[in-house]
Amino acid sequence: MRRALVIVVVLAAALTACGRSDSSPGGGNYARVDAAHTARELLPGRYREEGVLKVVTSVGYPPMEMYAPGTTRLTGVDPDLAHAIAEELGLRLELSNAAFDGIVPGVQGQRWDLALSSLSDSAKRRAAVDFVDYFRAGGVILVRKGNPEHIRGLGDLCGKSVVLAQGSSNLKIGQEQNARCRDGMRISQSVDAPSGLLTIDSGRTVATIVDYPAGIDYAKTGKYELIGGQHTAGLWGIAVSKHNDELRDAVQKALGELIADGRYATILRRYGVEANAIPTPKVNTK
Repeated sequence: MRRALVIVVVLAAALTACGRSDSSPGGGNYARVDAAHTARELLPGRYREEGVLKVVTSVGYPPMEMYAPGTTRLTGVDPDLAHAIAEELGLRLELSNAAFDGIVPGVQGQRWDLALSSLSDSAKRRAAVDFVDYFRAGGVILVRKGNPEHIRGLGDLCGKSVVLAQGSSNLKIGQEQNARCRDGMRISQSVDAPSGLLTIDSGRTVATIVDYPAGIDYAKTGKYELIGGQHTAGLWGIAVSKHNDELRDAVQKALGELIADGRYATILRRYGVEANAIPTPKVNTK
């Protein structure tokens, strides 16, 4: 029963928040990372012997994680970063796709070495795993192309019909704004962002709030328009087992090397999300 209770608690932590965000300061052996000349120096011996880095992601969240058109090849910001990190560590990447709610428990149980899948670095998730933070994103307003309601910011959503994904950080943004409205929003909740967009298409709602990278992708369809900047931006992290400190430090160092030589920026630019770049990778930080 104790084991079952632990599994339930971990699963609940994994399902909370949306990157797909609450945070508190965390650890990380910064002195060790700074002292190392290269990421490969920090890599545990067993990885050098086996030569493989096992990474999991969860497709269905473009441009972060998706299949290349007409194929089952994993692509997007996170798969591309996984390839770059493995290359920097001198390892062969073994990239898997799994259900989103199973990836944090899978890393915690060391089925996979890393999870790279738009995971908000939240205090709840941090109870199960460590995070190497690699991306900062917030919510952005999305409306029908042409912006017929002339929405310019969160305040303009007051008095209007808005759809927000249930359980998401963007729902919280909308609810907090609604508390400030004189004329309240009419908020409906969708299972996810794509189903929420259908209500905009049909005219039942006039706007939604989605994560900025997803908003960029939706706007590319020509049906929608992004309004204003990002709201309550938070960090997303690469999940690592709490029992794998040396790998965590090596990944942090590798990401720093990718930032320094420009490969990180190139990957983000490839998908139009360079505005979400971070200057320095840290561990478990807000």
